[in-house]
Amino acid sequence: MSTATAETPAAPSRGPVTELVLGGGRGRRLTWILVGLLVLVSAVRVISGEQALTSSSTMAATLLLAVPLLLVALGGLFAERAGVVNIGLDGMMILGTWGAGFAGYQYGWQGAVVGGLLMGALGGLLHAVATVTFGVDHVISGVAINILAAGVARFLSETLYVDNPAGGGVTQSPAMSSRPPTFSLPVLSSGPDLLGKVEDLHWFLISDLAGVLRGVTSGVGVLTVVAVLMVPAAYLLLWRTPFGLRLRSCGENPAAADSLGVPVYRLKYIAVIISGALAGLGGVFLVFIANIYREGQTNGRGFIGLAALIFGNWRPGGLAAGAGLFGFADALQLRSRTAVVALLLLVAILLLAVAVLQATRGRFAQAITAAAFAAASLVGYLSIQELPEGIVSFTPHITTLLVLSLASQRLRMPKADGLVYRRGEH
Repeated sequence: MSTATAETPAAPSRGPVTELVLGGGRGRRLTWILVGLLVLVSAVRVISGEQALTSSSTMAATLLLAVPLLLVALGGLFAERAGVVNIGLDGMMILGTWGAGFAGYQYGWQGAVVGGLLMGALGGLLHAVATVTFGVDHVISGVAINILAAGVARFLSETLYVDNPAGGGVTQSPAMSSRPPTFSLPVLSSGPDLLGKVEDLHWFLISDLAGVLRGVTSGVGVLTVVAVLMVPAAYLLLWRTPFGLRLRSCGENPAAADSLGVPVYRLKYIAVIISGALAGLGGVFLVFIANIYREGQTNGRGFIGLAALIFGNWRPGGLAAGAGLFGFADALQLRSRTAVVALLLLVAILLLAVAVLQATRGRFAQAITAAAFAAASLVGYLSIQELPEGIVSFTPHITTLLVLSLASQRLRMPKADGLVYRRGEH
């Protein structure tokens, strides 16, 4: 006597693009978090009266300032997913700015892109040779590249630009011979400025949404479009292709990957060179903004991009959110010194939510700490009218430190990240 078993048909699987767009449970959760943040920021705008919090000019500046951080963070993603810590992102970004400035004034914006990519990739190649081939500590190599890149850019500028004599001031290149094109989303940015009219009404949430849409859809540069598209492209490449699986295996367990025939050394080289090229592309974007290369142009953005990568838990979507957060903080301090004070109210509400969440989980020490900081932020908002200029300009860095300290408890870096691998020693 045989027993027939009925098999339940499996649900049709979604393709990688559909899954990326819909995101499953994680994607829906992220969507609700973004909606909740918009509602919260809108409420803070209404309470504080600081219209700059969600104005279209602030959103446009946010996009402009977030893109170089996004490109640098994506560069760090490739290197660290392959197991190589890249502290030298800022140095590779410096090389990218110099290459873009040098090629840009001779060959236009297309030459600037190529020059920045090549110079950044050269910095990545140097880091790969030091860490992968010679086994130099990854942090030491990265710090050395940061120092070396600044010196090399200074030396080349003094040598090749006649208007920059040795020892005299800040070096810079001539202006680019052509500017990159810009785009606007046809439906939202053409015809009558409906979004602008809705924004000027200052309605709760609706005007804020109009300001956000208006800011991120008008006059968008070509490199901005490329950078935004790179986020889903990086996800598909690293998590949905055999190449990405092999590369990530080098950052998790290189010995096991090597035993299965994965070319660990070659993939590490490829990943770090891509990392340097993307950091260099971030430098190109800075040159596009200023239309020239200027010494000190990165202003530590490579380190903030690395912080965005860590904040995003080494995932493309997370690092994009981190770059947006840091870009928003930077844009706000440029648009309004008083609006930065309103951030204290936003921080107080967020910390209060963290305190309640930690208390419900039984973590009373963390809950008390978060509640104390929330109270301090609220007192600061109520008592401070305008922050000193020095503190205002330091807002992005303060935001970086605060966010990393709050997010550090749930981070999971690749297991072999930063470890020197030698075949046969593990």
